[in-house]
Order: sequence, then structure tokens, then C-alpha cells
Amino acid sequence: MSEVAPIKENGKALSETNKGELLQYLTFKLIDETYGINVMQIKEVLRYSEIAPVPGAPSYVLGIVNLRGNVVTVVDTRVRFSLPECTISDDTRIIIIEHDGEQVGLLVDAVQEVFYLYQSEIEQSPSVGNDEALKFIQGVYQKEEELVILLELNRMFERNEALGIEAMN
Repeated sequence: MSEVAPIKENGKALSETNKGELLQYLTFKLIDETYGINVMQIKEVLRYSEIAPVPGAPSYVLGIVNLRGNVVTVVDTRVRFSLPECTISDDTRIIIIEHDGEQVGLLVDAVQEVFYLYQSEIEQSPSVGNDEALKFIQGVYQKEEELVILLELNRMFERNEALGIEAMN
């Protein structure tokens, strides 16, 4: 009778069943940091287009765009994370997500790639950085030589966090 060698990760035996759910993330850049969003929350990715400002909106709301007849609020992700504002380039993208039945656009510096990871591979985020950004972090993932900060978008648009967006929609 032959024995099957167990799958090993970091020297520990690990079976497929205890790795957890297989997840798919889209990565994007803000300054020099890489962030990830679960693809199940993403509707589409758009090239940057003219954004109409909305008077009285919170500082992180850039304005609105018309997406095939639907009004979509666009959030400057850098400002939302208390980072310096960005300059628009050919790589700038708007990631359209759906939250509570509404579409919201996230302005990012560049979109990179889609990759897979297991739920068990998500590590708890260290308590560093500014408090504003930490509220939205689900965890981190070491992808080859790069650390990917995984975002929890539901926290980013909780009722008490997104009053400006809800007032406009």
C-alpha cells in the first residue's frame, strides 16, 4: 500500500478542505501601494472620463458620471484613505462597484491584474498607517514579492461613513 504525501505549506501539512474558500481579487495601485478588491463586488472597470462635480459633496466625492443612463457617484480613493490627491494619467481608472444596490465608482491610479487566493491565506493587517485607511482593510496577502492590502468595501460605505453618497443618489 502506498502513502500519499500531504500538501505542505510553511512546513505544516495542509489539505485543500481547510484552506477555505477560493477567492478572486482585482489589484490596483494608489501611489506605490497595491490594493485588492474581491471581484464579486466589481461591476466593471472604466477609463477615466470627465466627472461632473457636485456642490456640497464630501471632500472624497469627486462628482458623478453618466454610465449608460445611470448616475454613478465617483469617490477619490486617495482622498478617502487620507492620501495626497492624484494627477490623472493614461493609467487612471474608475472601478465601478455595487454597494446596497447602488453603483459607485472608485478612482484609482492604475488597475493591475486579477489573481486567486484562499481565504486562509489572508493575514490580519498590522496596526500601522493612518486610522482612516485602516477602517477599510480586511487583511493583507503576500503575493510573491509584493504585499497586497485587501479592502473591505462594505466598511468604506457604511451608512455613517457614506452620508454624502447616499444624499446624492
